[in-house]
Amino acid sequence: MNIILLSGGSGKRLWPLSNDVRSKQFIKFFLGPDGQPESMVQRVYRQIKAADSDSTVTVATSKTQVSALVNQLGDDVGISVEPCRRDTFPAIVLATEYLHTVQGVSEDEAVVVCPVDPYVNDDYFEFLKRLWEQASKGEANLTLMGIQPLHPSEKYGYIIPQEKADLSRVSEFKEKPDMYTAEKYIAQGALWNGGVFAYRIGYVLKKAHEMISYTDYHDLFQQYTTLPKISFDYAVVEKEPDIQVMRFSGEWRDIGTWNTLTEVMPGNTLGNAVIDDQCSNVHILNELSMPVLAMGVRDVVIAASPEGILVSDKDRSARIKTIVDKFENQIMFAEKSWGTFQILNVEEGSLTIKIDLKSGQAMNYHSHEKRDEIWTVISGEGRTLVDGMEQKVRAGDVITIEAGCRHTIFADTALKLIEVQVGQEISKLDKKKYKLPSL
Repeated sequence: MNIILLSGGSGKRLWPLSNDVRSKQFIKFFLGPDGQPESMVQRVYRQIKAADSDSTVTVATSKTQVSALVNQLGDDVGISVEPCRRDTFPAIVLATEYLHTVQGVSEDEAVVVCPVDPYVNDDYFEFLKRLWEQASKGEANLTLMGIQPLHPSEKYGYIIPQEKADLSRVSEFKEKPDMYTAEKYIAQGALWNGGVFAYRIGYVLKKAHEMISYTDYHDLFQQYTTLPKISFDYAVVEKEPDIQVMRFSGEWRDIGTWNTLTEVMPGNTLGNAVIDDQCSNVHILNELSMPVLAMGVRDVVIAASPEGILVSDKDRSARIKTIVDKFENQIMFAEKSWGTFQILNVEEGSLTIKIDLKSGQAMNYHSHEKRDEIWTVISGEGRTLVDGMEQKVRAGDVITIEAGCRHTIFADTALKLIEVQVGQEISKLDKKKYKLPSL
């Protein structure tokens, strides 16, 4: 089974834990089968592989999310990197060309496209296999998943099938309605449109060439910034007369807000938090080392991270995006392919960061022109490379790197260090990368 996972957006409705760099799908809200914390993307990837261990998974994402994907899923997953955000039609075309040109997947093979962040059970992924198999038959140009509505909703578009059978031709599509119209749609047998569909690769490539003049994946990648911002639904789905829909009746949740997320959390607290017995319907998610205590409150979500602290009535939490858009915050935590970093302190002329490197990983070999750096190893063992000179390091060692020096650190074991940047001008733009010599 070939699957394209769409991983986009910043998830600002889940501020302060999510932001432009650390989207909601990378935050470890859940517990895996082994009892360890896992993120949305890790959960979905695990479920796909459980349903079909031979599946080929490609994640369509922006370049800002690549490091987090590699950190959480490893090197085996395929990644189609968007040079910039261009909506779902360009993203899906680029990922489809990636499968065909780079991965060598035949135009006759089918692919399933779905969001990276649904909260679903294993039956959803068994259904995706059936959807892929149906698309492989070539009975229609597109095969959609139609989700059996639980109630009238203004949040989703609707698919009107021609028949009530599990597999039906599509009569028409409806945009997100008001509540009264949604009730009428459901009375007609309408299904929620969850943005899940399948097609043969050659079909989408043909549609792409009709709208875009390009030769192959590499040519398309080069001109990606010039492509129109348009959704796949608008560019293709709503104009295609040859569409089937398959009815899915299992659990499916969109958990894009604090209110909906807390409904599926494994408990009422994550992190260092305490809720007293006079509280009701309260959830706390705390990424800080300091404790959070809630007493005598109801229907509240509390979320704390280095980015900020949220205390909100659950019903009002869905309105957070309009307020957060006004913030101009520095990113305080991020995942990289080699590990993670967290900014601990920002002052005039200095910046203090805690860095965690995974065993066997190394930072980029780089230099800065306008700042010095001091590394203090907290735990683990590794090797530094400063202007070509290698040195072994372990807990307690201090390494001073002057401005202009090329430097990196390689983790022989899991390695933790504190980095202090000192200079009159400290900027993420003051960084020059070099090819890493063998260590």
